[in-house]
Amino acid sequence: MLASSRNSYRQCSKSMVYISKICRSFASHQKLRSDAIRSDVSIELKADRDVVRFSVGQEMQDGSLRKAKKVARKIKMSKRAKVNELRFYRLKAKKKMTSPNPEVRIRYKLDKAKRKEVWLIEKLRNFEVPKAPIEPQDPEILTEEDRFYLKRTGEKKKNYVPVGRRGVFGGVVLNMHLHWKNHETVKVVCKPCKPGQVHEYAVELARLSGGIVIDIKPDNTIIFYRGKNYVRPDVLSPPDTLSKAKALEKYKLGQSLDHTSQFIEKLEKELEDYHEYLAQKKERYALMNLNVNV
Repeated sequence: MLASSRNSYRQCSKSMVYISKICRSFASHQKLRSDAIRSDVSIELKADRDVVRFSVGQEMQDGSLRKAKKVARKIKMSKRAKVNELRFYRLKAKKKMTSPNPEVRIRYKLDKAKRKEVWLIEKLRNFEVPKAPIEPQDPEILTEEDRFYLKRTGEKKKNYVPVGRRGVFGGVVLNMHLHWKNHETVKVVCKPCKPGQVHEYAVELARLSGGIVIDIKPDNTIIFYRGKNYVRPDVLSPPDTLSKAKALEKYKLGQSLDHTSQFIEKLEKELEDYHEYLAQKKERYALMNLNVNV
């Protein structure tokens, strides 16, 4: 009687252990399924030869399993963390600006100016417009008498097209075509204009408008002739030109780039002067020490 009760107790304990194992495997399977739903990983439950197996990830041809790739998640910074980070950089910059060492202050300004220069160059690249292919035209041959007559005619007439700080853009070419509706010649007045820039404007306007440059005056005035076989185009403003607003923005960025480049040159000269001053000071102290020793 005692032996039979012991056997029944052992069988009951074995069944309880087996049930607990199944429950644990089921719980782990549920957990893996929930993780797979979150991370988009495939999980399979296989029962081969009375053995329960879980397959996580992709199965290879030989039956082995390959680990699933982990998806990198971006850690979102809180608003307070962003504010603290900006405050840290501001304090760091302030510390360099108020440093007692002049070299630290100059180098901080120089690095900041160089970063701005790179940023401005990248911004200016966005305003580069690809040039359209030039349509073949019959070149008109003008004699010296024709040029002299057209030059005198252009000087006498008062119609002109201004080219200001925006430079050459679509509106300038449009105004030239509007003037050529009633006049053979038109004056293009370039103000303000850098030295040598008027010749660049003349070449660019001749390409865009199809006109002929008759004369370039010392006061940055260009006289254009529309040509004997002039035909008014359907689109007066060429597509490979900037708009008025974009031309102004490009001018401002160019001005900022020029000033930044000048500022960088100034800071580099200051840094060289400071290094020369340190070298002279070191030599002076060395001479003083020699005199004292003598």
